[in-house]
This record gives sequence, structure tokens and C-alpha cells, in this order.
Amino acid sequence: MKNRDEKKKDLEDLKKALEENKNIFVTGYEKLTVKQDNQLRRTIREAGGKYRVVKNNLAAKASEGTPASDLLGQLKGMNSMAYTPGDPVALAKALTKYAKDNAAFTFRAGMVEGRVIDVKSINDLAAMPPKEEIFAKLLFLINATATRLVTSINGVGRNLAVVLDQAGKENKFKS
Repeated sequence: MKNRDEKKKDLEDLKKALEENKNIFVTGYEKLTVKQDNQLRRTIREAGGKYRVVKNNLAAKASEGTPASDLLGQLKGMNSMAYTPGDPVALAKALTKYAKDNAAFTFRAGMVEGRVIDVKSINDLAAMPPKEEIFAKLLFLINATATRLVTSINGVGRNLAVVLDQAGKENKFKS
């Protein structure tokens, strides 16, 4: 059993993690085997996240005064958290894929960029393309518009040059 100092350190560590990470997914893990739990932890690490099993009272105390208080204040049952300061889509994709492969793993709720979301929203988030792909599409659209503009501007000069060349060949400039 942990002594008071160890419990206080756990509380401070969890509070620090909640303040640093605005993307949190609360999950249920009751029926996972040790092998499945190790696989889950590896999956979360590969997605750039961290995973920890939390006691409900500890989570409620640690979340006081943070955006996660609505999410973690009323937990019931056995809960764990997956969290990341980075891309929530990558973590949501990894967790959703893991949940499809392991029926014992369940989502309870989540928080993305400080806003609490439900299970349906987590699945919607997992269906989104990654941030890098969205940026690539946006840059393509910006670049395509600029390319079209340059082509149009160059087209006017090119067409004028063709007309002048044709006029010169047909001796239209001789008086």
C-alpha cells in the first residue's frame, strides 16, 4: 500500500499530465488480458501518446481547476486514460483500430483541445485524415490557384507574341 507521500506524488504527476495534455481519451479496460494490455500500451506509444490506469478519486482531485474536470470528475468503474499533447487524430485512429480488434476495450469519453466529446465524436475524429494530409491538401489548393493565375497571366503575353509573330510573317506591318 502506498504511503501519503507516494499518493501526493501520484496526484501531482497526474495533475501535471492533465495540464500539459489537452487531448485525453477515457477508456475501460476491465476484461483485457495482460498480453492485450501490453499491446494497447505499445499501440498508444506508437501513436505518440501515453497511457495510464487511474483511480477515480485521484482523477477527480487531479482534474480540479483544469479543463478535464468535466471529463474526469464523475468517473465510475475501472478507467484508464490515453493522452497526447500532439495530434489527437492519430491517437483516436490507433485506439479505434485497437477497439475493433479487441471487444473488451471500450471508450467512455474524451477531450480534444480542451473540449469534452462523446464516443460518437471519438469515432468521427478517428475517421478524419491526419493533420499532415489536411495541410498537404490545403497547400495543394493554394498552389493550384497560384499556378492557374500565373498560367493565365503568361497566356496573355504568349498569345500577344503569337499574334505579333503571325502578323510579321504575313507582312501586316509593312506600309
